[in-house]
Amino acid sequence: MLRYHLGWTDQYGQAQDTVVNIRFQSMLALCIADLLSDDIDPALPVAAAVQLICDFMDVHGEVQAGRLGSDVERPTIWWVWGPAQAINAGDGLHALARSAMMRLSSRRVDPSKILESVRLLDNTCLTLCEGQYIDLTFQDQVLIRTSDYMEMVSKKSGALSGCAARVGALVSGSNDDICEEIGEFGTKIGSAWQLKQDVEGLWGDLGNGVTPDNLLNKKKTLPLIHALETGSTAVKREITGIYMKRVLEPSDISRVLELLDEVDAKNYALHVIEDILVKARDNMLSCGIDRSKTDELIDWVIGQK
Repeated sequence: MLRYHLGWTDQYGQAQDTVVNIRFQSMLALCIADLLSDDIDPALPVAAAVQLICDFMDVHGEVQAGRLGSDVERPTIWWVWGPAQAINAGDGLHALARSAMMRLSSRRVDPSKILESVRLLDNTCLTLCEGQYIDLTFQDQVLIRTSDYMEMVSKKSGALSGCAARVGALVSGSNDDICEEIGEFGTKIGSAWQLKQDVEGLWGDLGNGVTPDNLLNKKKTLPLIHALETGSTAVKREITGIYMKRVLEPSDISRVLELLDEVDAKNYALHVIEDILVKARDNMLSCGIDRSKTDELIDWVIGQK
C-alpha cells in the first residue's frame, strides 16, 4: 500500500515508472540548507521526513474527505483497500517519517540537534492535526472570523513548511536566532501558498470559478469569509443561502463570485498574501540572506500547485 501511494507500484505490486510528486515543503529544507551553508547533504533526511509527513496527511485526509482521487486511473488507498487499511498506511508513513529524521545520525549531526529535530517534527504533526480539526469544524459554522481562519491556515498549511525550514537551518549549523527567523519564514510562506490556492480554487485558471473543489466541498476560504464579514446584509444572506444547498450548481458558483466581486474579495485576499510575503522576506533578510535569492525562493514556492 505504501509503495502504491508513493507511486512506485500499481495496486497489484507491479513496478511503475511514475514521476514522484516531491512537495515544496520537503524541498524547502534543502533550499534553506543550500542558502545557509552551500551543502544540502545534512538536510536530506529532513526532506525525506517532511515528504513522508505530507504523504501521511494526504492518506488520512483522503479518508476524511472520502476522495476517490483526482486521477480515476489511480484511485486513493482507501478506495482500493478500504478506510481501515488506509488509516494503517497513514500511520505507517508517520512512523517512517520519524525514522527518516533519525538518519541525521549518518550525517554527523550532533545528537542534541537530532533530538531537537525529531521534537520539532512531532510538535508539527500535533499542530497539523489541530489545524485539520479546526478546518473540519468550520464546515458546520456559518460565520467564521478572518483571524480564526488565518490561525487555521498557519497550523494546517504553514506549520510543516515552517518545520522544514527551521530544521534545515538547524542541521546546517545555524544558531537559535537564525533558526527562529527561518522557521517563521517557512510558516509564513506556507500560509501564503495556501491562501493563493484559496483564490485559484475559487476563480480557477480562467477566472470563472467552475472548479471541482468548489462544486463538491463548498469550502469556506478567505475571500468568502471576507465577504461574510464585510458584505451587506443582502450579500451575507444570499451567500449563506447558496452554501446551505445540498449540492451546488455552476450557476450558484457564478453567483457567489458576483457577490464576492461586490466586496472586492479577490483583491483583498491578494493583498493579504502580499503582506505575508513581505514579512516572510524580512525574516530572510534579517538572517543576511541575499534578497534576490530570497525572492527567487518565494516565487518558486508560491508558483507550486
